[in-house]
Amino acid sequence: MATPDFIRTVRADAGRQLLWLPGVSAVVFDDDGKVLLGRRADSGKWAIIAGMPEPGEQPAACAVREVYEETAVHCVAERIALVRALTPHTYPNGDICQFMDITIRCRAVGGEARVNDDESLEVAWFGISALPDLPEYDWLRLEQALSDGPAWFEPAP
Repeated sequence: MATPDFIRTVRADAGRQLLWLPGVSAVVFDDDGKVLLGRRADSGKWAIIAGMPEPGEQPAACAVREVYEETAVHCVAERIALVRALTPHTYPNGDICQFMDITIRCRAVGGEARVNDDESLEVAWFGISALPDLPEYDWLRLEQALSDGPAWFEPAP
């Protein structure tokens, strides 16, 4: 995920310390039930499409925007699948972030999947039974997006 300008501005004052940030993940399905994934340029690993909302941007609008920016696929947001605080992550430059992830189930409505920016090395549709190796937290996102149940929340300790 490229660092938005507003985060660079905050980092100028905050330094590398932990920043608590909003994040949105979009689990996008096509009409055949395949899921859209991107192979990230920063890690080389396949992942669900994700990003940060701009100040004032609604989570569903962020999901739709991020999917198009990264994959050229048009989608609509259908529902919240899960809300979860992720563990803090230290980036190679030393910046520390912790994201409050809102995962949104989306449905593709147009466009052809392709690399559409510099954040992905590849993008592709995958059948659920033929998924590549994914980070553990993406499996929970997928599981909840496939479920017809209510949004999932981390249980209170």
